[in-house]
Amino acid sequence: MNYKAAVFDLDGTLVNSLDDLADSANATLRAHSFPVHEVEAYRYFVGDGTRKLMERILPQENAADTIFVEQFMSEYKDCYARNLLQKTKPYDGIMEMLEELRRRGIPMAVCTNKHQSAAEMIVKTLFPHGIFQEIIGDQEGLPRKPDPQKVLHIMRNFGVTGEQTAYFGDTDVDMDTARNARAFAVGVLWGFRPEEELVAHGADILLTHPMELFEKVTFAER
Repeated sequence: MNYKAAVFDLDGTLVNSLDDLADSANATLRAHSFPVHEVEAYRYFVGDGTRKLMERILPQENAADTIFVEQFMSEYKDCYARNLLQKTKPYDGIMEMLEELRRRGIPMAVCTNKHQSAAEMIVKTLFPHGIFQEIIGDQEGLPRKPDPQKVLHIMRNFGVTGEQTAYFGDTDVDMDTARNARAFAVGVLWGFRPEEELVAHGADILLTHPMELFEKVTFAER
């Protein structure tokens, strides 16, 4: 199959943002004298949107308080906005892969459960202008992954079908999203989750390095 479009998860797929996510979340926890978590634990806390991240890191009684979660999430977003580019950077080989896809005329988009403002700031700061035609984060009117609506929206705008789209991600949520959108599921092994998780959730192929993509997948040049 010659694929005609590429859609990417952000955290753990395009960029290693784990330290900045953990540092900001822990700083917000400390501000309330709550226990903090090891950085490695955030590999499993993130991936389902900011609200779910808050519920996972807070003490149980606070996580059950909807009003408090809203307040805490607002504080976290403010903290993260100040710190999201302290340590976050693209994984090795990502820029080369994206440039090769752009050279071939493949339209590309970012589809993430990260809140929209943070997703836009990271992408627009760390990646070349215009390399992604769309950046869709967590926003009103579009349910979070693994619901496929955000990916389907991108595919409609690109004029492609799921069978013509490669979807890249590093978690079970991403592989489920790809399957739900009937896209080709590309699991990346440099991200936050292990190979076993990606395989169990239906990865069509696994990549150990970004440029390995062109040995395993064929893209139709436009």
